[in-house]
Amino acid sequence: MSKRKISIEDIARKAGVSHTTVSRALRDSPLISPQVREEIKKIAREMNYVPNAIAQSLQTQRTNTIGVVVTSIADPFYAEVVEGIEQVARSAGLSVLLTASHRDFEEEIAAIDNFHRRRVDGILVTDSRISKHDRAQVGQIAVPTVLINSQTEEQPEMFHSVTIDDFLGARLAVEHLISLGHTSIGYIGVGDRSKSNQLRLEGYQMALSEAGLPQKTDWVAISDEDYTRTSDVDTGRKMLSKLATTGLTGIFCYNDMVAIGALLTCQELDISVPQDLSIVGFDGIALGRYVTPPLTTVSQPMLEIGGCAMRMLLDLLEGKSVENRVLTPFLVKRGSSAALK
Repeated sequence: MSKRKISIEDIARKAGVSHTTVSRALRDSPLISPQVREEIKKIAREMNYVPNAIAQSLQTQRTNTIGVVVTSIADPFYAEVVEGIEQVARSAGLSVLLTASHRDFEEEIAAIDNFHRRRVDGILVTDSRISKHDRAQVGQIAVPTVLINSQTEEQPEMFHSVTIDDFLGARLAVEHLISLGHTSIGYIGVGDRSKSNQLRLEGYQMALSEAGLPQKTDWVAISDEDYTRTSDVDTGRKMLSKLATTGLTGIFCYNDMVAIGALLTCQELDISVPQDLSIVGFDGIALGRYVTPPLTTVSQPMLEIGGCAMRMLLDLLEGKSVENRVLTPFLVKRGSSAALK
């Protein structure tokens, strides 16, 4: 027979106080003196009392859970961002619920609605497609919400955000190739109208313009396929094939998975990287260190992004004022880029 769980009433009987006093003491209520609080907590520990999470949530109106919406559970970039979220959430005694939006607006709204039904305390949304013009959807979100790398130009004012400086990151990538002597530099983008894709393209164009280098339309390959149904690796493979005969010596890719797809096609076409073609990615995922050659990339501080967003959400839950954050990416030089010979 299983042993009966110790209740607040059991503690109250042993302490010689009411169950209300015990409940308040265990919640550190200022209505109970510090001396009585410590005595009741000591008795609770001696009796191996385990709090009832459901009962606590009814009393505090908190479930101690956070909802996180990512683009894909399999996305290696957001796997590290979620790790940063969980590290901070765990230390605060919060559990994380995870779901995916697949870069689809309707699925994102459905995921947020599901979290509301589960009564989460707050929500973190990556790559959000919600803008301030989506008034009906925005009005339904009744808990603190932080957006990570929002993909709309006009995010709702009621939300807070943590983003990376995509424009700067693209410039770092292209300026690196320029510093190696490359003057014919291309760009591989993804097939959506997201803010990050646009900013990285603009950063690429600005770096070339400031260096006085040529820009040609056939040096830019952006997939026209449905980005929700095409993998980044496939995009990189297909777009590199289109650029292979344009005379480029360097290519900046929208992200590391696109760059890895480009590397695979280079192997198939017998294009030597970096001897014949230098390739630079964006994100800094762990996989980039293990491909051949190791990938030069613009790294986003993924753990910091997740941790920063989670700390921002904790501050909002405590009623504190917060400011939106824009984090700075940095260049990581590896074997996929080299000086032009």
